[in-house]
Amino acid sequence: MACFDCRVSQLPTRGDVVDYFRWRNEDAHRNALNACCYWSLRKEGSSTQDATKALMNLSVADKNELLFQRGINFNEIPSWQKRGIGVVWEDYEKHAVNRQSGQPVTAVRRRLRRILDLPMRDEYSEFITGLLGVRTSSE
Repeated sequence: MACFDCRVSQLPTRGDVVDYFRWRNEDAHRNALNACCYWSLRKEGSSTQDATKALMNLSVADKNELLFQRGINFNEIPSWQKRGIGVVWEDYEKHAVNRQSGQPVTAVRRRLRRILDLPMRDEYSEFITGLLGVRTSSE
């Protein structure tokens, strides 16, 4: 099964953009933990309502323990399954030959790069800041 979640947001400052992406990154992690717990219970035969009720008011530690008791270490699940992936533009050099002069040339092109292992917490904020070209988080 594949899932794609996308939003378009207009935010007033670059700092707000960093904060928003940081929140989305943490939200993805929370959602992944809840979904992993929910579907573990459903696979055991719990109904939709029972699985939902069982997870209500559980702490993060309790949810990790629920999974651990079922042989799942949430920390060992690939990062992209817990926090999503990044898709960013990158420049790269392409070697070619000038058709008129026959001379070798190098052109700069752009392509999309997929990042499966996004950084976490403050490093994630720095990553987003770098994408925006922001020098400080207060801008």
